[in-house]
Amino acid sequence: MVIITTNLLARSNAVKLYGLSFFSSFSGKLNHCLARRLPQSLMTRTLVQTSCCYRETSLKAVTPFEMPETEQSSISSDGIGILRFLKGKNYLITGATGFLAKVLIEKLLRESPEIGKIFFLIKSEDQESANKRLYDEIITSDLFKLLKKVHGSSYEAFMKSKLIPVIGDIGEDNLGMESVTAAKISGEIDVIISCAGRTTFDDRYDFALNVNALGPGRLLSFGKGCKNLILFLHVSTAYVTGKKEGTILETPLCIGVNINSDLNIESELKLASEAVRKLHGSEEIKKLKELGMKRAQHYGWENTYTFTKAMGESVIHNQRGDLPVVIIRPGIIESSYKEPFPGWIQGIRMCDPIILAYGKGQISDFWGDSQSIMDIIPVDMVVNATIAAMTKHSCGVSELKVYNITSSSHSNPLRAGELMDLAHQHLCDFPLTAMDLDRMKFHSSLEGFTSSVFNTIAKHERGDAESHTGLSKKGKRMLNYFVSLARIYEPYTFFQARFDDTNTKRLIQELSMEEGNMFEFDISGIDWEHYIVNAHLPGLKRELLKERSR
Repeated sequence: MVIITTNLLARSNAVKLYGLSFFSSFSGKLNHCLARRLPQSLMTRTLVQTSCCYRETSLKAVTPFEMPETEQSSISSDGIGILRFLKGKNYLITGATGFLAKVLIEKLLRESPEIGKIFFLIKSEDQESANKRLYDEIITSDLFKLLKKVHGSSYEAFMKSKLIPVIGDIGEDNLGMESVTAAKISGEIDVIISCAGRTTFDDRYDFALNVNALGPGRLLSFGKGCKNLILFLHVSTAYVTGKKEGTILETPLCIGVNINSDLNIESELKLASEAVRKLHGSEEIKKLKELGMKRAQHYGWENTYTFTKAMGESVIHNQRGDLPVVIIRPGIIESSYKEPFPGWIQGIRMCDPIILAYGKGQISDFWGDSQSIMDIIPVDMVVNATIAAMTKHSCGVSELKVYNITSSSHSNPLRAGELMDLAHQHLCDFPLTAMDLDRMKFHSSLEGFTSSVFNTIAKHERGDAESHTGLSKKGKRMLNYFVSLARIYEPYTFFQARFDDTNTKRLIQELSMEEGNMFEFDISGIDWEHYIVNAHLPGLKRELLKERSR
């Protein structure tokens, strides 16, 4: 196992990127801008805010929960036995070619090569194409380069002996599996890990309902037929509770308890089906997206994604019976902090379109509050917490336990202004374009943001920031894109609540010292400047180059 410490990374300023060297702007010195305390007079929301001076030493609103002394003293020095649990276990994972699940698979195989099989549900026409997807999307991925180094010439054989693609679809009855296949693997599976989901915030309503709301129930039904199953683990999102202020607790969701009793999933399915039947042509997708957002906001959710994920959680709660269930609710999952190496990411994720547009000079402003908390969590910490929770609840106790894997409840949360200030720091030293960048400004009104973006685009098109004669078709498309992005992100760029992570803190306390080092997920130890400047942004650049080359 290779453990790389933050201090070691901080001393290494060169990042190799497709044969080129990018040098980090992290010097180990105190950043003069980030170190200054924001004057009290600027703490309230103003029309325009610059992204400067956001790190504070203490925050009353995010005071962490204290662990009771009696609970701390009762913890075994042997930990919870993670490696002992993993050995020989067989898993069924959905969403295995997605960002989070791939990192999870890598960690399981690297730390516990003696685990059993990992079956993963995959959409494919036949077994040959399923095997090809396994090879193209997992075996050849640079994510697994440490495993390649360990196993050498036997790497491919090792991976194929552990990873078993199963043709199926969580959006279909019986998971779209052939009955013979389902019967065969049901006798082998010990743990089911539900990572599949549609993550587009404004997804079309019928698709999101089918996968996010009904998919977990289909998987759970299959799990009840697995004779050796000891745990069902479902990955949700910390924002699943909807529009909340104050502290968001780690409690299960249940219609009629903490979800509006008027919500009826069957009625929503009928509503979406009826819309599909009536709509045709180019308007179909647009109207179904609008329907999802309208229904979500009617019941108090920000968007279709979080609304349908909430339905999925409620289905699990209602249908689990006495099956032990763990629900993992991560914040905004971004690139890896340490493992298997810093900055690994797949795709352009939530915060990244804003950072890239800013780096390219397309926008210099955004709609939001510079003091809003960006509840970012590195993917490897989510994976480590998932493995620890899975081990903890494998003892057969019939309960449903929720874990918020989040950063907002700690004394050093990352705020929106600080994130963009760090991006400015890095992108000025290692720019994406030849343009000079001003610090990001934040607008309290959508109108002010829209006007600013209009002027920026007009300046690029004609060199005249004050022109009001209109934009080109391309300029209008760009303006509409950024306004749409701002509307979708508004619940997050003005987010002021915090997530209670008491269960997660208790889980950390139960780990042995060795387990804590091997499966680290103590968010309070994150050095945000190091992570954003040395890990995330270089990783984002690598991913951008990959996407351009495809």
